[in-house]
Amino acid sequence: MKATTIALTLALCSIGIAADAVAADPNLGTWKLNAASSKIAPGTPKNDTVVYEAVGDNVKITVDGTDGAGKPQHNEWTGKFDGKNYPVTGDPTLDARSYTRVDERTLMFANSLAGKVTMTGRIAVSADGKTRTVTVTGTDPAGKKVTSTSVFDRQ
Repeated sequence: MKATTIALTLALCSIGIAADAVAADPNLGTWKLNAASSKIAPGTPKNDTVVYEAVGDNVKITVDGTDGAGKPQHNEWTGKFDGKNYPVTGDPTLDARSYTRVDERTLMFANSLAGKVTMTGRIAVSADGKTRTVTVTGTDPAGKKVTSTSVFDRQ
């Protein structure tokens, strides 16, 4: 009986600690593109709104914007910031994305299609938590290397 009580208590504490770690993440929240401060390469996707939310011990990221041709785009990713690929739905240019936490306010990510990395980037949240800068390097459909910097404001 005591062993069961101790095990249950430890399990509940572990869940609480994991939930607190996700909840304290400065990336969580709704981010709106600040187009005036951004430098987005022509013909590349533009993410207008990005929402990070805790879902259990995972993070769900929902992106709404436009693709390289200006058509509406919506995609979703749910996973952990552990460097492993998790599926992306809604974007024909990628099927998986991985995130790696560098420090409290910085993430690195890689988008993949059929096991091949197509785009990499760095996400940094400002010290005051009000802005988020995403720098992306990848290859456009014509095979040309492109780099974009998008600045987002917390909503």
